[in-house]
Amino acid sequence: MDEAEATIRRAAPADAGHVAHLLHDFNTEFGEPTPGVLALAEHAAGMLERGEMAVLLAGEGPDGISLIRFRTSVWTGQAEAHLQELYVVPPLRGRGIGRALLEATLELAREAGATGIDLNTGETDTAARALYESCGFSNREGSPKGPAMLFYEREL
Repeated sequence: MDEAEATIRRAAPADAGHVAHLLHDFNTEFGEPTPGVLALAEHAAGMLERGEMAVLLAGEGPDGISLIRFRTSVWTGQAEAHLQELYVVPPLRGRGIGRALLEATLELAREAGATGIDLNTGETDTAARALYESCGFSNREGSPKGPAMLFYEREL
């Protein structure tokens, strides 16, 4: 499958099981904790039902996922988007599915009126970083020559 062949569709609450499996596999692959497929399916179904997230699925399997969340900016009063997850099943990487998902995600954000989109990824995930940079994302504030932006997090 190449990018031109990647079928992208928006997930509905009935797709929560597919969403859960992909998210679980993603975290498992990268050694991150996961509450398990059943809990993820329950969370995903509710969040999709309430419109708290938008999910795009690629392929028939489905073979990949993009999960986007929106919030309102205090600076503009308009939507901002956060790409929370982008994942393609390992055997299908390098075929343009990730790029197709990312481009569809950008279009979805534009349609929602978002004025910007952000994401975070690991420093060692060079394939993801290359994809994001090839689509115009930067980890430099203001311009490519600006200071590096850092992502901080903490459990509560």
